[in-house]
Amino acid sequence: MEPGAVAVLATAPEVARNSDSDYPYRHDSYFYYLTGFMEPEAVLVLVAGRGDTPARSILFCREKHAEREIWDGFRYGPAAAKDSFGFDEAYPIGELDAQMARLLADVPALYYAQASNAALDAQVAGWLKAVRAQSRSGVNAPTRTQHLLALLDEMRVLKDESEQALMLRSATIAGAAHVRAMRAARPGMFEYELEAELLYEFRRSGAQFPAYTPIVASGANACVLHYSANNAQTLDGDLVLIDAGCEFDSYASDITRTFPVNGRFSEPQQLLYELVLRAQEAALAAVVPGRPYGGVHEAALNVLAEGMLDLGLLDRARYGSVENVLAERAYTTFYMHGTGHWLGLDVHDTGSYRDLSLEGKPSRLLVPGMALTVEPGIYVRPGPDVPERFWNIGIRIEDDVIVGDAGARVLSGSAPKTVRDIETLMAER
Repeated sequence: MEPGAVAVLATAPEVARNSDSDYPYRHDSYFYYLTGFMEPEAVLVLVAGRGDTPARSILFCREKHAEREIWDGFRYGPAAAKDSFGFDEAYPIGELDAQMARLLADVPALYYAQASNAALDAQVAGWLKAVRAQSRSGVNAPTRTQHLLALLDEMRVLKDESEQALMLRSATIAGAAHVRAMRAARPGMFEYELEAELLYEFRRSGAQFPAYTPIVASGANACVLHYSANNAQTLDGDLVLIDAGCEFDSYASDITRTFPVNGRFSEPQQLLYELVLRAQEAALAAVVPGRPYGGVHEAALNVLAEGMLDLGLLDRARYGSVENVLAERAYTTFYMHGTGHWLGLDVHDTGSYRDLSLEGKPSRLLVPGMALTVEPGIYVRPGPDVPERFWNIGIRIEDDVIVGDAGARVLSGSAPKTVRDIETLMAER
């Protein structure tokens, strides 16, 4: 921000679930990133330094309220929040409008989350109107507004050591949950029973929430990428695809493992599984500082395309080579998503995947401290040209990764993923 500019960021609102019940509260990720403050009804104001005037951080939050704390729990209140979180100033949230009319006087620019919240947009319009009403007194309103979140997105792409430690803890808990589900699995169980094992392990280990609704997809359900019903009964011979992660101190994990509910891979299942595992190994090897983010996906595609030709999923007489498969995007019949995404405070974390500063906007280069998932898969639905032995097999293998100085640092390695390790674990049930 330029000298003297002001930035305003509000946390997430509480949301009614039904009647007088709210959904469990979860703070806004951007707000938490800058403040560490987790209560609702809070707004952060940052004032950039100018000349001899230092920069300031100002919090507006709920006041202490003895009766409401009996019902809803502890509140910091402005004074304690200022001392506990290191703000320069703190005021009751009810003073926000009046204070903003003062704080925006003679300010060159206002940064806020434009067009992300209709109520905030209306509130900002009111602040600017109040400042403009003072023009006859020689007070000027900001002449420019700018979207704040784009600046924060790029800050959040790189994780410092404390963030990486939280992400490792989150991935370790999630990995243990996947192990628990593998050990619990038996033919005839319902998918929701395995989901319950995951949720139990998350909470007993200190995770506050699932990072997203778990996917527990058995049999043909594994070919539905965002399957969430989790209500089918598993059958002997089914694979179960579990995509589940937790949130620990606001940082998400995101792990997928696929395993046979009876503990043994069939030959067709193993052929496809080992193809996906080879694709993931190639993708992980591409997670190297200085290489393009898009190279991770390309590495997985090359392996998957070759395997689809070798296994007869794609007709070699028709396509001839991996290059032709890639050029014609024939692989999308069986692999239709990317090989990963940024990870952090959000499961699909913020930040561009392209270098927007360069002509053509090429894939951005990987830098130590970036966090991403690596998750190739294969999904075979029945079809006239598809070998029947592979029908209704869906497989995805996903790990959480930090870009290190020399390559990928896998955070989720505690969850087994080789055929041998999975079968050995499940044989010990």
